[in-house]
Amino acid sequence: MATITWTKKAAKQLGRLAATDRATVASGVGDLADWPNCRNVKALTDRTDFRLRVGRWRVLFTVDTSGNPVVIRIEEVKKRDDRTYN
Repeated sequence: MATITWTKKAAKQLGRLAATDRATVASGVGDLADWPNCRNVKALTDRTDFRLRVGRWRVLFTVDTSGNPVVIRIEEVKKRDDRTYN
């Protein structure tokens, strides 16, 4: 079981979403607690972080496995477009 934390930036981005999108993204992030047995997660190329795909939204996060429990830090919540991974 992993501990999930949100950066201030990610929490603000989540708060700006429509209520239905917010609930969908929050549910997807909640599934990350079962790390590493998560669906729709991919390690990003040439970076140290991961992405979670939730419909048209992408949740960028880092994972700290050095301690117990594992800490997942949500960095950003973005709509999938040309600038998502920049």
